[in-house]
Amino acid sequence: MAVSASQSTLSGLPRRLVQDGIIAEQAILDAAEAAKKAHLPLVAYLVSNELADSRAIAVAASHEFGVPLLDLDAIEVDLECLRAVDQKLLNKHRVLPLVKRGQRLFLGISDPTNLQAIDEVKFQTSLRVDPVVVEQAKLEERISKALEAVDTTMSGLDDDDFDLENLDVSSGEEEQEDGITRDDIEDAPVVRFVNKVLLDAIKRGASDIHFEPYEKIFRVRTRLDGVLSEVAQPPVALANKVCARLKVMSRMDIAERRVPQDGRIKMRLSKNRAIDFRVNTCPTLFGEKIVLRILDPSSAKLGIDALGYDETQKALYLKHLNKPYGMILVTGPTGSGKTVSLYTGLNILNTEDRNISTAEDPAEINLPGINQVNVNPKVGLTFASSLKAFLRQDPDVIMVGEIRDLETAEIAIKAAQTGHLVLSTLHTNDAPKTLTRLVDMGVKPYAIATSVSLIIAQRLARKLCDNCKEVRDIPHEALLKEGFAEADIKAGLSVFGPKGCKLCNEGYKGRLGLFQVMEVSETMGRIIMEGGNAMQIADQAAKEGVIDLRTAGLNKVKDGITSLEEINRVTIE
Repeated sequence: MAVSASQSTLSGLPRRLVQDGIIAEQAILDAAEAAKKAHLPLVAYLVSNELADSRAIAVAASHEFGVPLLDLDAIEVDLECLRAVDQKLLNKHRVLPLVKRGQRLFLGISDPTNLQAIDEVKFQTSLRVDPVVVEQAKLEERISKALEAVDTTMSGLDDDDFDLENLDVSSGEEEQEDGITRDDIEDAPVVRFVNKVLLDAIKRGASDIHFEPYEKIFRVRTRLDGVLSEVAQPPVALANKVCARLKVMSRMDIAERRVPQDGRIKMRLSKNRAIDFRVNTCPTLFGEKIVLRILDPSSAKLGIDALGYDETQKALYLKHLNKPYGMILVTGPTGSGKTVSLYTGLNILNTEDRNISTAEDPAEINLPGINQVNVNPKVGLTFASSLKAFLRQDPDVIMVGEIRDLETAEIAIKAAQTGHLVLSTLHTNDAPKTLTRLVDMGVKPYAIATSVSLIIAQRLARKLCDNCKEVRDIPHEALLKEGFAEADIKAGLSVFGPKGCKLCNEGYKGRLGLFQVMEVSETMGRIIMEGGNAMQIADQAAKEGVIDLRTAGLNKVKDGITSLEEINRVTIE
């Protein structure tokens, strides 16, 4: 076959593509020039500009150079293998590590003549690199998904991925404490131990970490799905060193051990992923106990559908979030998910046309677009003074971390009455008691009746593992005693319980909310103004179809989402 003059100037893959009729000579010459100016690989330029078919290019490359051809749809990319190659190289050359076998790394590539990419990956990993031809279109899609998975999936974290001695965490000035020197604080085993505990807690999805010194033992516990369990028991001699290390990381005064202190740690896991820890110390008989609350920003962006509201409750919450004024109160004990519920609401409200301000103690999660204030009573910045300042800042929505006193309550209620939407929390056991709690604080009943529009009481319950949950045989009488309806039992009610497998934590995996969502009706307002008690309000709520927390929990049991034991643990019968 005769070769044209222009074809003779081509070599490698471009020559093959022209010979196979996949693209015209002049078109590939122009594309090569344009790709060079755009700093793009030729194949990536051809496919992105639809100048040649991605599949045809891959087949031609495989035949021409004797390199195996692979369909990316047929495999799952190994994230551990992906993390072995620098992301800069992946983005620069648009290649994808597929699998590692011993000292061999199989590299997905659309142009096997790109020897620079292969050599740079080989040099960076110190592995033998074997190219595998893949389609450019699928390659681009998989690279993007894989890099996103590496940044966002905490379950894929391994200690080998991090330098435990030099993990990127914020730190304060290193001072000296009695008996603790700078060398002790920077002691490599201590640094590695602390960083490993923090990373393990993040990987497991824990919410809190407790470092607890006693006379003869020093233990570390984590709270996973609401339940504390011991994860380590280092030597007692390390207690003071670990404490000093944590205080340095969270910018505390390590010389002060007589009073509680608060601090914060930021741990950067990747370019797009950082975790904050809220840190508190408390002097005990045998040293300082330190508790870290893990603050993951992604938890505030779950979306309302992930929280566990039923359709009626969800509709009520959204209805009152969209009102221009009024007060929404979220109640429950510490650790019941009140913050996530409030932040979920704030995320829904966080639009360009709204001015949102929050006063918190402290602000747990940073939300761009929302003006967040940390209260500081030592300098006079209280919830009440913050609220007064907000009202002079042209607000649309105000969030108060907690209503603790009469002054804060009165200012918040006045704000709700004068055209602002106010969100806040209270520590009460259920929704009806919230109204009487405000009366007990000294708020005028008529003010409560005309301002509070919605109350959400909530708890967090562990979800059963879908992989191993099993049906429990519970007698008819016992089910009736627990609160199930006769009709549900006769209809063939199935109650599931935990079993336990390698995918879960003793039969449970994750948590969901149990909610009592009570809209404050005119009748309830009248009961409050007439001096009624919480029982009367609860009776009226029941008449209006508001389910209590116990019923909400039993509904989740009926749906097979959680167990009866778990509902009995978190709700009152």
